[in-house]
Amino acid sequence: MSAKIEGTVAPGFEAARAAFAENFARAGDYEELGASFAAYHRGRLVVDLWGGFRDKAKTTGFTRDTLVNVWSTTKAITATAVALCVERGLVRYEDKVAAVWPEFAEAGKAEITLAHVMSHQAGLPGFVEPTRVEDQLDWDSCCEKLARQKPAWPPGTASSYHAMTYGWLAGEVVRRVSGRSVGQFVADHLARRIEGSLFIGLPESEETRVAEMVAPASMIDPASLPLPPEARMAVSNPSQDPHFPNRRDWRAAEIPAANGHADALSLARLFSSFVSAGKSETPKLLAPETIARMTMPAAPPGRKDMLLQFVDCWAMGFLINTPGVYGPNKRAFGHSGWGGSFACADPDREIAIGYVCNRMGRDLVGDPRTQGLCHAVTGAADQL
Repeated sequence: MSAKIEGTVAPGFEAARAAFAENFARAGDYEELGASFAAYHRGRLVVDLWGGFRDKAKTTGFTRDTLVNVWSTTKAITATAVALCVERGLVRYEDKVAAVWPEFAEAGKAEITLAHVMSHQAGLPGFVEPTRVEDQLDWDSCCEKLARQKPAWPPGTASSYHAMTYGWLAGEVVRRVSGRSVGQFVADHLARRIEGSLFIGLPESEETRVAEMVAPASMIDPASLPLPPEARMAVSNPSQDPHFPNRRDWRAAEIPAANGHADALSLARLFSSFVSAGKSETPKLLAPETIARMTMPAAPPGRKDMLLQFVDCWAMGFLINTPGVYGPNKRAFGHSGWGGSFACADPDREIAIGYVCNRMGRDLVGDPRTQGLCHAVTGAADQL
């Protein structure tokens, strides 16, 4: 059964529809099953597409509002929640984490700042204590482990992607300073304001909208990667299970690095608020100075991320586009998730893009669907 592409594109953005349709014709690791794709230009929705199927058996069509577990694209939602806390004066990026979470000072962590956490420099890229996938459902236990743990390097002196621990570290700060869990904070102060579907901790009432996640055709074994132990711990203790997001207990938990649920339109709308606030169809969420701070590179130039192996370009929870994954502009920024989902913005072109899919690709970085969709949108915008 072939996939039907539905939705609309604005005049001049026909290449975006073609790029989206091409993904459904792929074979192998990146063959599309179901997906949605949205883009804003100068505050106006110019791409709003969806197609394929919500389940592996191809019995239910993918719709405009189908929700997908977006894995690490969740980090951009969490980073925005932190930025809102910063803007409201509840915390500063330069503040010590232990100032709001006193137990965290144990084992030499008293000097770790919120900025270290947000830019993957905190030295806590994974758990030292043995951890199972299902242990990640217990918020208090995960935070207590991290509070006990000694940093793997002096904070601020190295960078390595905190694949899962980022979520509890940043999320516990949000909880301590706001009095709400990160999921509640996102619902009350972020999703509602942009009138979007962004969830960290999915209400049972939304279960009927969720797509089945389908594992990559081939999996990378973290133990086989030529990585230093400090980096490998982020993806090996535990090794993530691509099928786990199909469980209700995973969806219901708050895992702010990896279990966000969203549709493409909501991700694009969030990122449009960063580059076209208040214009046309785009709400204002953060002040320009807050956005400038949260997208400022945090590490010294030239340092390499030990896990991802590219030159470090982390800001306050966002990836600056030095690797070129989000189109041609190096000033673009965003975040991607395991399997292919992503959201990004180009501040110079005033472009914002969201994409979600349920058949996962194999790579953490470099999914070819990302580059094809980004270049189609930026190329179209450049011709207007």
